[in-house]
Amino acid sequence: MKLINIFFIFLILLFIFNYFFVNSIYSVCPVCTIAVGAGLELTRVLGVDDLISGIWIGGLIVSMSFWLSDWFSKKKILKPFLREILSLFIFYLLTIPFLLWNKMIGIKGNVFFGIDKIIFGIIIGSIVFFAGVLTDKYLRKINNDKVFFYYQKVIIPFLFLSIISLIFFRVL
Repeated sequence: MKLINIFFIFLILLFIFNYFFVNSIYSVCPVCTIAVGAGLELTRVLGVDDLISGIWIGGLIVSMSFWLSDWFSKKKILKPFLREILSLFIFYLLTIPFLLWNKMIGIKGNVFFGIDKIIFGIIIGSIVFFAGVLTDKYLRKINNDKVFFYYQKVIIPFLFLSIISLIFFRVL
């Protein structure tokens, strides 16, 4: 059996196990993750440039890695910094090779500043989504651990991704 088939079987079994035996994890709220996923799908359906799609992929990777890191925390696996790094590494590892495999990355001429547009977008989207999460935490901190407006935890990262997408849309 090929190694890739074993890997897929392992992933399917892991997801089935988590679905039936693990409690929900809400480090970044699920609405935010769904909003990022919807944004990604919308860019692909509308034929938006790969760089902008990459921005949303990067946001989704960071969002999902927060969920995994929270799960590690509840299971008392690793120390905080290591589990966050491991979570990010896992989701990048689950994303980038499959983009390569499906020939979405590495297309000749599909570059921005000499870097593949999707990879560049993933880097920018990851940084911007993380900045949105940090901004939400900062706003809560200065407001006595209360939100300034409903769904702030969802709106701020989504807004950050939307703004950077619009900026690159105008540049391209």
